[in-house]
Amino acid sequence: MTDVAVPVTTKKDWTSDQEIRWCPGCGDYSILTAVQMLMPDLGARREDTVFVSGIGCSSRFPYYMNTYGMHSIHGRAPAVATGIAVSRPDLHVWVITGDGDALSIGGNHLLHALRRNVNLTIILFNNQIYGLTKGQYSPTSETGKVTKSTPFGSLDHPYNPVSLALGAEATFVARTHDMERKHMMETFRAAYEHRGAALVEVYQNCNVFNDGAFEQITSKDARPNMLIPLLHGQPIRFGPEGERGVVMDGGSARIVEVADVGEDALHVHDAHNPDPSVAFALSRLASGPTSPTPIGVFRAVERPDYGALVNSQIFAAAEAKGPADLAALLHSGSTWTVG
Repeated sequence: MTDVAVPVTTKKDWTSDQEIRWCPGCGDYSILTAVQMLMPDLGARREDTVFVSGIGCSSRFPYYMNTYGMHSIHGRAPAVATGIAVSRPDLHVWVITGDGDALSIGGNHLLHALRRNVNLTIILFNNQIYGLTKGQYSPTSETGKVTKSTPFGSLDHPYNPVSLALGAEATFVARTHDMERKHMMETFRAAYEHRGAALVEVYQNCNVFNDGAFEQITSKDARPNMLIPLLHGQPIRFGPEGERGVVMDGGSARIVEVADVGEDALHVHDAHNPDPSVAFALSRLASGPTSPTPIGVFRAVERPDYGALVNSQIFAAAEAKGPADLAALLHSGSTWTVG
């Protein structure tokens, strides 16, 4: 990065001239606006910012950001983004993906980007449906989901993206939703400022093929009783008067009435806990978006990022053996000696 002062920008500077081609009322608009409004406050430069996407409705995102970007291959956005992040550690690399793109054909790429701790900010739009291909069930669709591809109801058990990321020991894992811009922006900021692989799941409404999938927890009236805010260093409480809370019970998280157990019994959230098992337990509080569901940062820990490790290894090898001559290697014949 250059040491020259970052120029002041506005949302307009980060907005491209491309016509937005999502269905009217789609939750993607809300996520896009949150990112475009946040970017001027991050101290980022457009020329140092890259958005990489795969295939799906969410993957149109790079077209609408006035930055560098790539609309890549189905499921392969984390692999493409890994190449960029490792070869150009000076860039801020975002991955925009959906529940189908990331968790079906792209599942392995996502897992390895997370476990390697590649320096990526990954925004996973989860609408529990395939929207671009017109309404087939996705890896996050609930069991029994009736769609064009499952007319008798899906038999598949759905993924929990947060649990999946924590199982891969991702160093930053969070969840937000498209109905509250302030919370989205706060969560995206925390992910951006994290060095390493950061995954944010966004509950996003598809008003054409899966309308109201998250309404039971994200509607304005439902939020106080159904969303459980995770705030680092604070007891986990929710409800209009904070009357409900979460305790840890034998390695599992459990919802209680605060009056029944006392505030001292509540679990104090520690997003920096190096052991991911407690965060994993919190991710299992809700089996789907129909019961009280945690949102916020589940985990934020420090670990060397993959690009830094790769480059330090390359520099160490070069220092030990002297500068490499790639041209000589390529023209040296069909065999060569290593070591």
